Amino acid sequence: MNKVAAGRSPEDLAWFKSSYSAGDGGECVEVANAVGSVHVRDSKNKAGAMLSVDAQQWATFVAFASH
Repeated sequence: MNKVAAGRSPEDLAWFKSSYSAGDGGECVEVANAVGSVHVRDSKNKAGAMLSVDAQQWATFVAFASH
């Protein structure tokens, strides 16, 4: 679901690319932090689908993925 905190749109968020994204413009994801949630989208399709997860769930995922 592309739902962001009330009164905010995805364009209002401060998006940044993953430090693991390739520098050649290939497969890249962007992440934006919001109060209590984290949003993820494809950097090549900014108007496309966006994944939103609880901040704690994101932290658990990142910890798991880093091992």
